[in-house]
Amino acid sequence: MKPVRLIFHLDMNSFFASVEIAHDKKLKGKPVAIAGNPKERKGIIVTSSYEARAKGVKTTMPIWQAKKLCPSLIILPANRERIRLASQRMFAILASYTPLVQQVSVDEGYLDLTHYLGRIHPVVLAGQIQARIAEELDLPCSIGIAPNKFLAKMASDMKKPNGITVLRKRDIEKKLWPLAISEMHGIGKRTIEKWQRQGILTIGDLAKADPLLVKQKFGERGLVLRERANGHDDRPVDPDAYEEFKSVGHSTTLRADTRNEQIIFQTLAELAAKVQKRLKQKGVMARGVQLTIRYHDWKMVTRSQKVLNPIREQADILRQATSLFKKAWTQEPVRLLGISTYDLIEQQYAYKQLDLFSYEKEQKEEQLLETINDIKAKFGDHAVQKGWLQNRGTEK
Repeated sequence: MKPVRLIFHLDMNSFFASVEIAHDKKLKGKPVAIAGNPKERKGIIVTSSYEARAKGVKTTMPIWQAKKLCPSLIILPANRERIRLASQRMFAILASYTPLVQQVSVDEGYLDLTHYLGRIHPVVLAGQIQARIAEELDLPCSIGIAPNKFLAKMASDMKKPNGITVLRKRDIEKKLWPLAISEMHGIGKRTIEKWQRQGILTIGDLAKADPLLVKQKFGERGLVLRERANGHDDRPVDPDAYEEFKSVGHSTTLRADTRNEQIIFQTLAELAAKVQKRLKQKGVMARGVQLTIRYHDWKMVTRSQKVLNPIREQADILRQATSLFKKAWTQEPVRLLGISTYDLIEQQYAYKQLDLFSYEKEQKEEQLLETINDIKAKFGDHAVQKGWLQNRGTEK
């Protein structure tokens, strides 16, 4: 029999907006929104207070539309320094209760509080933590209480703002299974229709789905999600996971030392595709790309580059790797090439501050990339290629 665990998931409510409200008390009770570029009408809403949400203001909504719904909406830019400081102070409070705190984003994290079992009621403990954050930081939060990380995360989403929700395994049939599949933690927005096409409309449908069908349509990741829909999740709360997420990369030794740029860039494209595939399988995105070059004389160099927004698609990885290669290449014959991505973050926590035009463009690109990835999954990586890759060059 597995030991009982007490896991909390703490999620700050409307964090960016709440930080500004805590900084300027005159904003309390008013509709406040944080936008990527509030000075320009083309900006989009990043987050908003619950007063703004009550008027229909939503994340990714264009500023002009939000102002139309809520003329009194106060729009502010995100203050990165205030957000960083508030995040640090919040996690310092959590660390005073247990060393087992896993940060998953700037405003949410898991706590393993198993050692409190039998000493204090979990709801009372959650109330103390919530009250302390409110008193010391003037910030609201919601807390989910469960025996594992998945259920704790789902619980924290059930009551906002300032909610405390308990979700035990015996509760999942009543509380969890009726929820739409789109509300399940771990289900990407772009795959919702794919699940629905298989008749999986609720979390309960996934929990009871045929494992063979799930694996055939969604791979090993699908089976993991099915297990979680049944309340099973053995992942530990790992304090090092946020800062020390392992890299994902691939390297290859060329058939012969070469200066042929077509072969080099084609190899980089193939490596980027492999890295993209593994990132997708792991459900993560990268905030940095590293390129490795080994020359004919076995001299090896590495170059790395942080990116402004988390990336995962082949084109983005290839763009960074190609740029690094062009800057680093000495024109000497190349023997080995490698691409690694690092500073990884789970996809659902990847944050992008987009204006309206880049958001619309990205949505279209993601839909196209999803289609391409589906084709590759069915017919192989070479089923879809850019034109210049179709004619493989010969060594010169």
